[in-house]
Amino acid sequence: MLLTTMIFAGLAAAIHVYIFVLESLRWDFPATRKAFGVKTDAEAAATRPMAFNQGFYNLFLAAMTVAGIIFVLASSPVVGATLIFAGTGSMLAAGLVLLISSPKLARAAMIQLTAPALAIIFGLFAFTH
Repeated sequence: MLLTTMIFAGLAAAIHVYIFVLESLRWDFPATRKAFGVKTDAEAAATRPMAFNQGFYNLFLAAMTVAGIIFVLASSPVVGATLIFAGTGSMLAAGLVLLISSPKLARAAMIQLTAPALAIIFGLFAFTH
């Protein structure tokens, strides 16, 4: 169970690093604009600061999760589990907020929340038994 937890936590972190890249580094690219439903140059310019900031939130959640994985591998399971649960729990919560607030982005929300949810589910078994 621990290996499965770490795999899903790592996958969740990788997805959130990718989201960081899209929001903070590639916001003006046509494919990114399409993925986020940004239709015009003016809309992209107006939302760029918000997207830049939001991208860093995703990066920090990924970093927290990766730090947790590292602590587990370094034989500090309590610290590692705490960081993994904090990072993936926040990812899951953010995905649920996206799903509830923007049902048209349900596919994106499911991509954002599935791996963290699985990391949490497997982690509950791995760290409590």
